[in-house]
Amino acid sequence: MNPFGADSMPPTELPNPLSRGIDVKTSAQIVEIIHRDDLRAWQAVGEAMESIAEVVEHVVDALRSGGRLLYVGAGTSGRLGVLDAAECPPTFGVEGIVRGIIAGGDAALRTSVEGAEDSAEEGAAEIRKAGVRARDVVCGIAASGTTPFVWGGLGEAALRDATTVLITSNPRWETEGRGAMIDFAVVIAVGPEIIAGSSRMKAGTATKLVLNTISTAAMIRWGKVYDNLMVDLTPSNRKLERRAVGLISKIAEVDMSRAEELLRVADGDVKTAIIIGKRNVDALEAKDLLGKHGGILREALGEPRPPAVS
Repeated sequence: MNPFGADSMPPTELPNPLSRGIDVKTSAQIVEIIHRDDLRAWQAVGEAMESIAEVVEHVVDALRSGGRLLYVGAGTSGRLGVLDAAECPPTFGVEGIVRGIIAGGDAALRTSVEGAEDSAEEGAAEIRKAGVRARDVVCGIAASGTTPFVWGGLGEAALRDATTVLITSNPRWETEGRGAMIDFAVVIAVGPEIIAGSSRMKAGTATKLVLNTISTAAMIRWGKVYDNLMVDLTPSNRKLERRAVGLISKIAEVDMSRAEELLRVADGDVKTAIIIGKRNVDALEAKDLLGKHGGILREALGEPRPPAVS
């Protein structure tokens, strides 16, 4: 009989053959074992690309219709959702569009809040508090696929007709009729962790890759990127201001001094500054052009789409 209950336990809870006896290994051997195991995170994300792309399309539809992307998680999963959401405003110039909800609230970002993940009602309450609507996408993150807080949130989101997504490392997540709550599942089957149950390891790594991919791809499709440049960044510090000036100089084909002037005239909006410099219009005309083209800089500049590179 398996003492770990392999038939019912999530894969991340099972012992990993690769790390058997790891407690008597040298530091170099431990590092090599962890590195070898981390490669599985990258492979697992590759196997889930089709479902990830499907989620991206629905997130783009939500954003275009005034909706939001909300991540819901506990522990490591919740922290990763909050992190991805927090990185979207400076990178893509969006506020309140991507939001992370973690069991236990902000305190759980720094310390473990015991028992916070065990309440499905708390998860549902957070979704109600966030005012989730049908146009939103609610993405539950649960490596084990069993977290009550996450399922409470997803259940409430489903009742509100929001699009629901589950990101999990458990291929056997669909139990007890839970499938009815989920529109899309992204299964990143990383298998057992180096330390049994420590899903902050490669399950967390794979989750970070998936969240980065979903938010970044959705923002690209929504027009927040020109070529491979972050033209919707918010120049909120010196580094980002220098980056903004460099982008304006490059795309509008002006020197750095002129780029700084354009950024001031555009009240810090990089896209507007580029259009002013490239099309020789004033700020109001530039903003009008952006509005007419859904915020897509390439179209506002009247540029044809470049051929796809395979």
